[in-house]
Amino acid sequence: MIKIVVGVMGPGDKATTSDINRAYHLGQLIADNGWVLLTGGRNVGVMDAASRGAKMVGGLTIGILPSNDTRAMSDAVDIAIVTDMGNARNSINVLSSDVVIACGMGIGTALAKAKEHCTI
Repeated sequence: MIKIVVGVMGPGDKATTSDINRAYHLGQLIADNGWVLLTGGRNVGVMDAASRGAKMVGGLTIGILPSNDTRAMSDAVDIAIVTDMGNARNSINVLSSDVVIACGMGIGTALAKAKEHCTI
């Protein structure tokens, strides 16, 4: 059975408290529906909050990491994909997701959003 993958994209270090709270709740809702959460995988901001929210209710999480290692990975990521691509990994994030949700705005989110519009 193919699982629906929902990407949640948003700022890391510059995420607001509101961004983080919304991302956490989104992660919970995604997992509650039996969908797989995909984020940028880092241990900061929207990606960490969404992953933690999904894990809180037993969801499966995928992190597409910008670096060539897992040192900055969220503890709530189940499957890490190491890319060494920096923000260019956002192409993977968007193309691998059935649905993409922008939660807040940062440079990486803007790039992912632009890629999303280019592929529709």
